[in-house]
Amino acid sequence: MGTLKWIQQWYFEQCDDDWEHQFGICIETLDNPGWSVKISIENTDVKDKTFENINIERNETYWIHCKIDYDKEGNDSQFFGNGGPMNLGEILDTFKLWVEK
Repeated sequence: MGTLKWIQQWYFEQCDDDWEHQFGICIETLDNPGWSVKISIENTDVKDKTFENINIERNETYWIHCKIDYDKEGNDSQFFGNGGPMNLGEILDTFKLWVEK
């Protein structure tokens, strides 16, 4: 299954008439340019799973930084991924590989 379909399926599996009202997935652009991905993992099977931060700097347009942290209020565990303008797929693949590991 491709990563986009997998992400859609993962999101759908989390929806239980409660989770989706508080948590979710956010994909935005950055102004440097690049991508920002935030995926809520609160109340999921991977909430307490270990994640080793990723910081890959290939050049100023090909890079990714991924980590698990809390939202600004300190309530919601999230996967945070940022990357260059051509690295959105790599960020989503990183999340997928971690969840499936």
